[in-house]
Amino acid sequence: MTKKTRWIRSALAALAVLGGLAAQASTTTLHLTTEVSPPFNMLEGEKIVGRATDQVVEMMARAKVGFTMELLPWARAYNMALKEADTCVFTTTRTPEREALFKWVGPISPRRIVVYKLASRSELSLSELRQLQGAKIGVVRESATARQLLAEGFKPGEELEFGLDDATNVRKLLAGRMEYVMLLDWAAAWNLRQLKLPYATLQAVLDYDNSKSYWYGLPPDTDPALVRRLQAALDATKRDGRYELLKLRYFS
Repeated sequence: MTKKTRWIRSALAALAVLGGLAAQASTTTLHLTTEVSPPFNMLEGEKIVGRATDQVVEMMARAKVGFTMELLPWARAYNMALKEADTCVFTTTRTPEREALFKWVGPISPRRIVVYKLASRSELSLSELRQLQGAKIGVVRESATARQLLAEGFKPGEELEFGLDDATNVRKLLAGRMEYVMLLDWAAAWNLRQLKLPYATLQAVLDYDNSKSYWYGLPPDTDPALVRRLQAALDATKRDGRYELLKLRYFS
């Protein structure tokens, strides 16, 4: 083999490698929509941060996918993902009702929803869900929890008090505008810390749902290859320890 032939083959091999790398990078730019839901997603100055936010940024970088991100009230963030192409909503509860609405990447985190009351309200007690009938319950509008409660017969306006986010509902509870609030256990601790109140201000009275988890939701017509690449990137963060490191920023 001549020196010139070896050089040509080396050049062709290099081009093949570069071509492969280019093929791995996505030409799609995803628009990420999320809500204020600390410690998963929130504003820090003008920057969107949080457990799920940091994870999605890491995932996009590893998968070589471009993105924009927008923080919205949950109902808008969720409905935008239902109606607009190349949109990814998070942090989304994966439910049977939503299964066909999205292509799923995850899970991001377990989800434990708890019924809380003010610890000072000693007259309030619960041993089962049906005892909530007739009480005022705070829940985030258009959330999976809200939809589940509606399906179970709870009435909006009479029993369900809809808020834009968890922080709004916690403030309403503290102001005596409701008897109970539905919160992710981590969200309860986080919101009390932001208000400089002890965790004992709230009392967990009933576990509502711990059977589901949080995911990233993409439109059902998303290229399956893109979904696989995002899932592989997320899985890689779990294998190499990055997933746990990102979690410790907010959950330690």
